[in-house]
Parts: sequence; C-alpha cells; structure tokens
Amino acid sequence: MKSAFGWTAALLIFGVLLVGAAVPANPDTVVKPANTVRKSTPGIEAAQALTTITGVAISPLLGVSAVGVWKYFKTPSAKRSQLPWFAQPWFWVPGLLLVLAVMVKDILGTTLPTPLKKPFDVLEVFENKLSALIATGAFVPVIAALFHSVSADDSSSLHAMGLAMIDFSPFFNGLTVPFGMFIFLMVWLVSHGINVLILVSPFGLLDAALKVARLFVISALALTAFAHPYFGAALSGIIILICYFLAGWAFRTMVFGSIFAYDLFTMRQNRFRPDPAANWMFTSRRIETAPVRTYGKLSLDERGQLVLSYRPWLILPPCRLVLPAGNYAVGRGLLYPELLRVEGGYTRTVLDLPPRYRAHEQELAAIYKLPKVLDAGVVRGFKAVWRWLRELAGFGMRTRLEPDLRIPSVRENSASLHRDL
Repeated sequence: MKSAFGWTAALLIFGVLLVGAAVPANPDTVVKPANTVRKSTPGIEAAQALTTITGVAISPLLGVSAVGVWKYFKTPSAKRSQLPWFAQPWFWVPGLLLVLAVMVKDILGTTLPTPLKKPFDVLEVFENKLSALIATGAFVPVIAALFHSVSADDSSSLHAMGLAMIDFSPFFNGLTVPFGMFIFLMVWLVSHGINVLILVSPFGLLDAALKVARLFVISALALTAFAHPYFGAALSGIIILICYFLAGWAFRTMVFGSIFAYDLFTMRQNRFRPDPAANWMFTSRRIETAPVRTYGKLSLDERGQLVLSYRPWLILPPCRLVLPAGNYAVGRGLLYPELLRVEGGYTRTVLDLPPRYRAHEQELAAIYKLPKVLDAGVVRGFKAVWRWLRELAGFGMRTRLEPDLRIPSVRENSASLHRDL
C-alpha cells in the first residue's frame, strides 16, 4: 500500500507541475527567485510553491517569516498594504525575533546543564505546534492556490479553443490546496519529530547535531530552489517521499514526546496512582504487528498473559497483542520505568512506561504479578548515546544482570521445589 501511495504522490506532484504549465497562475502567492531574468511561467511558479510549502513545513515560523520578508521587500512601497498577513511587518518582525531567540538558546544550550535547557525545549515544541497550526490553516492555502480566474487578456488566447467562458481555477485549486496541506502536514510531522527527539534526548551534543541536520536540509532546499525552481521541486519531492515513509514513526514519536514532556515537567507522578486493571505503555521495539512507540494499555487476561491493547494512529479499530511468553520484571529507570524481559541473565526492554509511573514500580509489579523490581544500570559516555539511539529506533541492547538479581526460570523453580521436597 505504501508503494502504491508513494507512486500516486509522485504522479500528483508531476501532474501539478504540468497543469501549472497550462493554466494561468496567481503571481501574488509565489516567491520569485533571485534571478529575475529567467522567465516566470506557471510551471515554474508551481515548482516554487511546492518548494515553499516543503521548506515552511520543516520550520514553520522561520519559513513563514522568511517568505513574508521576501515578499515585503520585493513589492513596491505603494502596494505593500495589499500584501497578505504573513508579509506584514507586524507578523514577520516578532517572528524573526522569536527565531533569533531560539537560535541563541541552541547555541548556549550546549554549555547549559540539561535540567536548565529542557524547559526551553518544551516551549519550542509547543511553539512549533502552534506555528504549524497557523501555517496549515492560513498560509498553505494561500501558497497552494496557484490558479486564478481567467482574465480578459487570457480569454483571447482561449477563445479559439472554445474555452473562453470556462473557468477551471476553482477545480484546479480544489486539487492543489488539499494536496499542499497534506504535503505540509506530512513533512511537518517528521520535522516535529526532530523537536521531540531533542526534548527527550539527555545529550546536549546530540541536540546540536539534530539542529544542524535540519538546518542543512533547509539550506540545501533554498540553494537548489535559487539555482532553478525545478531543482528545488525535485529535492522537495525526495524529501516528501522520505517523510511519507517516516510519517508513522514520526507520529508515534510525537505522541511519545508529548506525553513524556507533560509528565516530566508537571511532576505528574506525585498525584498519580497506577490502574489495577490496565496501564498505558509504549512498545520499545516492534512486537509482531505493533511497531516501535505504539501506545496502548497493558493488562492481564484470564490466562495470566500480558496483553497490550492499542489503536493504530490512535483512532483506527482496536488491536490486541499478546506478549511472548517468558520471564518479565519491572525496571526502575532514572526518568521512567520499563517492562523488562529476562533471558539467561540478561534483560531487554520490551515496553516503556510514561514518567508518571516513576516511584510506582512496586505497585506495577503487584498488578502484573511480576516477581521483582530491577534497577536499570547507568551507562555513560558514547556507549550511552549509542544505546539511546538504538532504543529510540527500536533496536534495544541487552543488559547483563548481577547474579543476585537474576530471576529463576520455570525449570529452575521446578528443580528448586524438587530439592525442597
């Protein structure tokens, strides 16, 4: 299905460019490149619109403010009052100041202790959501509405074809606007996942690397678009295709980060008690049909099996996943508990619990009839970064247990009972 949809998206992008070459475009909605000698055609303007939407989706506040500044200074003074809201100084001046404040925070954040930096990362996450909401409803439709009603000058060229009285612009805009909004939301979802990774990452150096990677993508998109609009559209198409395949993971990561941020910074564990029947958890790796970061409720069925109930994309029909049989234990982590599977003296994380369950590990062990609560080992240095990245991607590493903490298997329990008898 993903392959079919990917080809459909590619054909739609190609179709928008072809249609743009045949229908008059609205010149007020597209940012022109620096090279004004190049003749502007509807196809080029469609390519520019695609690049603009993709770039704004990566960083909504920066993108919308930059487009506003560009349109403001490229428009004659007498006509600036007619510009759309995002091209007015009352919007883009505060927007750029806020972007500058975020940049200062990122530069100084590498030297600040993590507890001092994370509150600002939380604010940036919420700012990113708010600016994306504004851009989706008020900015993208303006940019994606490429086509306008046929003017008198255009009607003469269409009269010979018998189409002078037919206005196709509402039909074409009815295709391009929803498609543009879909592209924006999909690219933004993956970009917002970077903000979530920065929020949940305990490593300042990794935060800076993620920021630089996103800035590199935005810069590459801008440079290719200025070289030629079709180059920018081609790079945008590659970014859109990659984001399509990452959209599911990005959505689950967004939910994961939002819940973790709320629990950590409201200290929810102090006013929370685990449910004796079922509790919310995230998968730390793919388990059968449930991908990594799937959010669901864990319960015990009548046979004593651990069952995770979840809804794909949080709204689709419910699914039921029975965890593989084995020895399980609750792990006491620094920021949040884990459900561990114990095999041969090693532990592997199966589920991550939100931080609200911190300090409630004994209650969880009793609810799920698990024998022990284990302390998660502390890993430092590059190994800690590598382990965090692997677990984030769903490829957790095994951790060796101390001999006195090992949970006996069913066979060992039977042998011990036989010796006692």
